[in-house]
Amino acid sequence: MKSSSGFSRLPRDWRLTPEALEQRWACLQQNSQNQVLQQALLSTSDDSALDCYQKNIENFIGVAKVPIGVAGPLRVQGAFAQGDYWMPLATTEAALVASYHRGAQLITRSGGAQALLLSEGVSRAPGFVFETLRQAGQFGTWALEQMDYFKAETAKTTRYGQLQEMHISLEGNHVYLRFTFTTGDAAGQNMVTLATAQICQWICAHSPVAPKYHFIEANFSGDKKASAQSFQTVRGKKVSAEVCVPARLVRRFLHTTPERMTDYWRMSSMGGVLSGTIGVQGHYANGLAALFLACGQDVACVAEAAVGVTRFELTDEGDLYAAVTLPNLIMGSVGGGTGLPTQQACLQLMGLAGEHKARALAEVTAALLLAGELSIIGALCAGHFARAHQSLARGR
Repeated sequence: MKSSSGFSRLPRDWRLTPEALEQRWACLQQNSQNQVLQQALLSTSDDSALDCYQKNIENFIGVAKVPIGVAGPLRVQGAFAQGDYWMPLATTEAALVASYHRGAQLITRSGGAQALLLSEGVSRAPGFVFETLRQAGQFGTWALEQMDYFKAETAKTTRYGQLQEMHISLEGNHVYLRFTFTTGDAAGQNMVTLATAQICQWICAHSPVAPKYHFIEANFSGDKKASAQSFQTVRGKKVSAEVCVPARLVRRFLHTTPERMTDYWRMSSMGGVLSGTIGVQGHYANGLAALFLACGQDVACVAEAAVGVTRFELTDEGDLYAAVTLPNLIMGSVGGGTGLPTQQACLQLMGLAGEHKARALAEVTAALLLAGELSIIGALCAGHFARAHQSLARGR
């Protein structure tokens, strides 16, 4: 449709109906290729099959088709994850699945990765502004004594989330309240936002010192960005995974030695320090983005989830000890995009769909990233990194 200004305007209707879909495409008709574009973006002509996307998108015009490969089996011996897992990875980057597949096989042949969920919690940090520092201090002192009320307000918005703790930070006449919640099997971003909104409403109604104004998120939670704060604590799920790889398997699968692997780790760690990275790791973002896309996670959370530490050491027997620790895995086995057809199928392929699977999913994810670190560093040590991309990305 045309606006009064003469340009095309999408209909003011977020619903995913055949009529709204037709109107959107009518606005996008730019050239003779429009029908071809529509067929490429719409994966089904069955209108009823589109209903599943209703709660996940606005201005819907189609579905992105990203190829999915599988890596594994990846053996994990964790507190919640036990068994061999096939890992679906959605990516357009050639060589990525092959690399994680090699790392997964190496871990499995080494007896599997030990994985442990260390802690969990999703934060939201509202900010309150007062006239003076004195008022801010009075408010902070009062807020410290209100946790029981804040927990009760949280319970009004969710059956699954629970407020666990609150940290207060003052900067002049600004007060930041960083709330940390558990979120059950959901990643929980929306859950903690709604709970925090309820708490803020209660605060404005009951605080003895009225704030001039407030914001539900004052950029103090670390949401969707790398931060030293969440690196040192937790945002989402904090998980560590380790494996001891015999020297003979390093030589067979990675075509290098444990000694050279630790040489590289030592130099790359210093490189990370010199460049100012938060944590030291090779390429967590590769595996996370591919797994998040395949399994319906919020891909923007890769910005914070890709913070962590990789460590390689030689054992007394000359084998390779490798470990990863990730403090910011924002993941869930329910909610968000996990119920969409492709993403639900990928979670079911792993055996990690539905309730009571989120903690296992986090442990398996840590093991996957461990596999990726072993494989990429092995390729760099063996001088195969460029060659692998040449043969897989360009040679086919």
